[in-house]
Amino acid sequence: MSYIKLSREQIAQRVAQDIPNGAYVNLGIGLPTKVGSFIPKDKEIFLHSENGILAFGPPPEQGQEDDELINAGKEYVTMQIGGAFFHHGDSFAMMRGGHLDICVLGAFQVAENGDLANWHTGEPDAIPAVGGAMDLAVGAKKVYVMMDHVTKNGESKIVQELSYPATGLKCVDRIYTDLCVIDVTSEGLNVIETVDGLSFEVLQHLTEAKLMNAMTRN
Repeated sequence: MSYIKLSREQIAQRVAQDIPNGAYVNLGIGLPTKVGSFIPKDKEIFLHSENGILAFGPPPEQGQEDDELINAGKEYVTMQIGGAFFHHGDSFAMMRGGHLDICVLGAFQVAENGDLANWHTGEPDAIPAVGGAMDLAVGAKKVYVMMDHVTKNGESKIVQELSYPATGLKCVDRIYTDLCVIDVTSEGLNVIETVDGLSFEVLQHLTEAKLMNAMTRN
C-alpha cells in the first residue's frame, strides 16, 4: 500500500491541533512560523517572537503588510487585540525564565534521547545561526520539533546520537515529520501516528533510531 507524505502546510496544521487553549507559544524561524496560519479560531493562543512581540497573528493579506510588524524571521505578521511590543532583552527573559508553555523548532537532527541539533551542520562553508534556539530549547516547558523525516539524500534525521553540534540536550518532547508523530519518552521513541498507508515496518526502515509502536497499545 502506498503512502503520501504530508506537505509542510499539513505538518504545521497538525502541530497547531496539539496546542492547547491559553498556551504561550514561540514559533521558531523557518518552517515553524507556518503554524501561526493554522491556529484554530476557537482557541486563544499567545504567540511569542524573540524580537519582542507577544500575541501576534497570522500573516497579513497581500497589500496589508506593515514594515514594523515582523517576527524574528523577518516575516510579516498581524497583531491580536491586546498584543504587545517590548525590548528583545525582555523577550529573552521570558524565554529563559520558563514563561513559555511550548516552543516549536525546526531541526537537522533529533536523537532518540531527545537531544536536538538545529543550528549548524558542521560543514566548513555553512553559516551557523543559533539565534534564540538554545534559549528556547532549555527554557520552554515543552519543545515540539517539526521537520522532514529524512534529508534530501534520504538520510534519517531521527538518529541514535547527534552527529551535528547540539542545540539542547534531552529537550525534545514531540517530533512531527512528513510521515509521523513521535513522542520522546524515557522509554524511547513512541510512534503515535503515521500517514495513511505507511506501515510501522517501513517507517522503522526510514529511521536510524529504534522506534516503538504506541499505535497498537490499548
